[in-house]
Amino acid sequence: MTKQHTETDIILIGAGIMSATLASLLKELAPEWNIKVFERLEKAGEESSNVWNNAGTGHAALCELNYTKEQEDGSIDISKAVNINEKFEVSKQFWSYLVERGLIKDPGSFIQPIPHISFVRGEDHVDFLRKRYEKMTAHPLFEGMLYAEDRETLEQWMPLMMKDRPKDEAVAATKIDSGTDVNFGVLTNVLLDHATEGNVDVRYNQDVSDIVRADDGSWEVQVHNLNEDRIEHHKAPFVFIGSGGGSLHLLQKSGVPEGQGFGGFPVSGQFLVCDNPEVVKQHRGKVYSKAPVGAPPMSVPHLDTRFIDGKETLLFGPFAGFSPKFQKTGSLMDLLNSVRPDNLVTMVAAGAKNVPLTKYLIQQVLLSKEQRVEALREFVPDAKEGDWDLVTAGQRVQILKDTDDGGKGTLQFGTELVTAGDGSLAALLGASPGASTAVSIMLELMEKCFPERVEEWESVIREMVPSYGVTLADDRELIEEVQDYTTKTLNLVGRRQTSVT
Repeated sequence: MTKQHTETDIILIGAGIMSATLASLLKELAPEWNIKVFERLEKAGEESSNVWNNAGTGHAALCELNYTKEQEDGSIDISKAVNINEKFEVSKQFWSYLVERGLIKDPGSFIQPIPHISFVRGEDHVDFLRKRYEKMTAHPLFEGMLYAEDRETLEQWMPLMMKDRPKDEAVAATKIDSGTDVNFGVLTNVLLDHATEGNVDVRYNQDVSDIVRADDGSWEVQVHNLNEDRIEHHKAPFVFIGSGGGSLHLLQKSGVPEGQGFGGFPVSGQFLVCDNPEVVKQHRGKVYSKAPVGAPPMSVPHLDTRFIDGKETLLFGPFAGFSPKFQKTGSLMDLLNSVRPDNLVTMVAAGAKNVPLTKYLIQQVLLSKEQRVEALREFVPDAKEGDWDLVTAGQRVQILKDTDDGGKGTLQFGTELVTAGDGSLAALLGASPGASTAVSIMLELMEKCFPERVEEWESVIREMVPSYGVTLADDRELIEEVQDYTTKTLNLVGRRQTSVT
């Protein structure tokens, strides 16, 4: 019996921030294309994009110390911070475009201004932060950053963290007021609301179970319609797999050679959460510090003001954990099912190379709440256990791959866009800072998968993203123009201040 296929122009798998961003971009650029989005859950943005599953920092490399490495000669490499900051600026430009044209009504529903602060303890770390500050403030992207070691200034910036702190402890911090808190779950829904006013059809409770290449080169996607408990088949010349941790399995099923050799290492996280208004009002900012020795980059401790359900909340963490699931609502068999002949050696090599990480994760899993609160007290010395509750955040699947220099089973942090050689399929793997850089990633996807159309679209893309095709770091005047534009349109704070030392 011949399978009946429903044909469409574009299929997006997963209704998270990545698919929502691509759908919103294509709605503006190619309104004639019919786009279907398949989501396994009942709502959009409920996995990695959900406010409780995503750090929400609006990663702009303003406070995350793991993006600025100290070299062997003592110098500070800020190249990664520059790259991430530029990409976040791209995201803000696209959001501003939608707001300016009335396509997003209330930017305050998903983005709020909040200071970003880096905080360190100990003479060595203070020396590092001072050098980092000097290097970063020499760059036009980071103008407005302040530095302080004196107690009076630090108590103004972080009263909750400085209360009852030992007077003889060497401490320092940088602060920049142009940071943001982003609710990517809300943003996902806002973008999809915009997209579905046009050519985009979002279908929930639809579990994509297989994806295979058709004889004509297009893709056949098998979908389990959970609402009606039946199997459907859909066909499109282009498919984007943007289902977070679930992307790896579907990429493997597609059989494209570019997707071979990848493995996934799932890491879960937990946060301590405080809703006590008397405590919450004493802290306003996102404060990042140095990760403990042996901890993975995604476990950098931070104390965040978050805007959730219309009120301010404090989150501290993350405490790393382990689950073999690739998604929070996934299967305990996810990790085992991801092992294939083409990635077996990579997975084994990664396991052998990351024994210290495995031990660290085990130690984290075994921590009691009291021990977690003790870790919090390094940030908030007088923290009361009764003010804080433990919540489980989302799953992150870090990339395992062999590097070009022959390294087997290397654990990669960040995101990676995998595209088929003919541009007919793309998948996004990895984690942070993915959500914050979603617009840049989706523009890169379009350049790789629709190169001829991008040439036609370029003038419209430049309307949406004025810095498109330009390296912001090389153009101080454009940086100021772009930042002033997004600050005004998104109702954020000004960027320039006077340094404090």
